[in-house]
Amino acid sequence: MTNDSHESRGTDSGHLPADVHEMNEQGRASWDAKAAFWDNLHGDEGNYFHQRLISPAVERLLNLQPGERVLDIACGSGVLARRMAELGANVTAVDFSAALIERAMARKQRSGPPIQYDVADATNSQALIALGKGQFDAITCTMAIMDMPTLSPMYRAVAQLLAPLGRFVFATMHPAFNSNNPVFVGEQADVGGKITETLSLKLTYYMDMPPVIGAGAPGEPNPHPYYHRPLHTILGDAFACGLILDGLEESAAPAEDHDSARLLTWRNLHQFPPVMAGRLRLCPRELKT
Repeated sequence: MTNDSHESRGTDSGHLPADVHEMNEQGRASWDAKAAFWDNLHGDEGNYFHQRLISPAVERLLNLQPGERVLDIACGSGVLARRMAELGANVTAVDFSAALIERAMARKQRSGPPIQYDVADATNSQALIALGKGQFDAITCTMAIMDMPTLSPMYRAVAQLLAPLGRFVFATMHPAFNSNNPVFVGEQADVGGKITETLSLKLTYYMDMPPVIGAGAPGEPNPHPYYHRPLHTILGDAFACGLILDGLEESAAPAEDHDSARLLTWRNLHQFPPVMAGRLRLCPRELKT
C-alpha cells in the first residue's frame, strides 16, 4: 500500500475507506495506551525538540496576537495550546485520543484565557467543521501530520474553519531527512594527523515508503504507525483544498546544542533539519467564493 493510495481516495466526514479507518483506530488505541508516558515525557513545556526546534518556528510563523481565536488540531497533552494561551490567544484544542485530552486538561495553565478542550478526530472533516466555520484566526497542527493516515479531511476542514485572513501553521518530521526512517552514520578518519568525526544520514526511501510502526521516544510503549509522505504530497493535498503556502522553516539543532556524550543524535547533525514548519492561507480565489 502506497502513501498516494491514502490520499487519492475520497475521505470525508467520518466515512473513511476501511483500511484507512482501521489504521486510524490502531493509532488512536496506541496513543490512548501511552498518553501518560507521553505527557510525563513532555511535561508542561515540551521536550528538547519542542523547546528548541518546533515551538520557535511555529511561533514565528504564527505571529500570534492577543485575543486571536486559535484551533490546535491534534493537540496531544496540550504543550502548544498552553503556550498560545499564555500569549493571550483564545484557544480551542482537540485530539482524537480521549486519554491525551484528559492529561491535557489535568495540567494547569500559568496564565491566559482558559483553554477549551474537546475530543475530535482530524480525519473527520465534519467533526472539525462543527467547531465553527470561519471562526478561527489561526489553526495549528504540530508534529501530528506523520501520524495521520490521510490529510485531505483536515485540510478541507481548515479551509472552512479559517477566518478570511487566517493562517494554518503546521510542523512535522522533515520529509527529506526524518520521516523516511533515516539511519545515522558516524565515521572517524585521520585527516592530516587529526582524528575527525563525521556524521551523516543514510536514506533509502523518499518518493514512496509504506507505513512503518515506530516509537517516538526511547522506552515509549505501544509503538504507533508513521506515514511518510514526500513534500509534494504534504503540500499538494493542501493546495487541492484551496490553501497556499506563504511561509516555510526548516529547523536544525544549533551548534551550541552539540551533545558530546552521544555522537549519533539530532543535536549533532547541524546540517540536517529533522523538523519542517509551514504556513498556509486561503487561496485568494477561495476568499471570493
